Amino acid sequence: MTTYGTIPTSSGGATGTGTNLEYLSRAKERIKTGLGTRRPWKEMFNFRSINLPHSVSEAFPRIKTNIGYFRMNYAIITLVILFMSLLWHPISLIVFLVLMAAWLFLYFLRDEPLVILHRVIDDRVVLAVLSVVTIVLLLLTGATMNILLAVLVGFVVVVIHAVLRRTEDLFLDEDGVEAGGYLVASSS
Repeated sequence: MTTYGTIPTSSGGATGTGTNLEYLSRAKERIKTGLGTRRPWKEMFNFRSINLPHSVSEAFPRIKTNIGYFRMNYAIITLVILFMSLLWHPISLIVFLVLMAAWLFLYFLRDEPLVILHRVIDDRVVLAVLSVVTIVLLLLTGATMNILLAVLVGFVVVVIHAVLRRTEDLFLDEDGVEAGGYLVASSS
């Protein structure tokens, strides 16, 4: 039986191109929605919300709140700094790119919670495990000093922003309290 000139309606063909197109379409949607969970960069770098804390006791709650609120942005910043430090180490860069694929599918692009052995894994656990695996595998590639300096620079950048960014305009999301979610208050 020939199907010349017909348009297949199901994706289960012999070549699997329909399945690949569906997968790419879903991946594109997941990229849009996954990166949509990060906070807007304009909100993160709102200069009206930048000032020094009055005391050290005021700095620690700011750090905790801002890290919870901007954690996706902070992860992106740290990964970009790490990527930039590996430009002169090709093997490390290849390992990093493979790890970035893992980051994309396990952290940035997930629509639903990660479930392993019928247990829901928290985003913070996924972030911590991916961070440790990334650092360990990259350290095994021989770019130890670059990696340690990049992680240190990323950490310093995150902490400086978290200390300087005021949190008065950030409020707990009542639906996502258990996940550490925050919302921005509407300015009127």
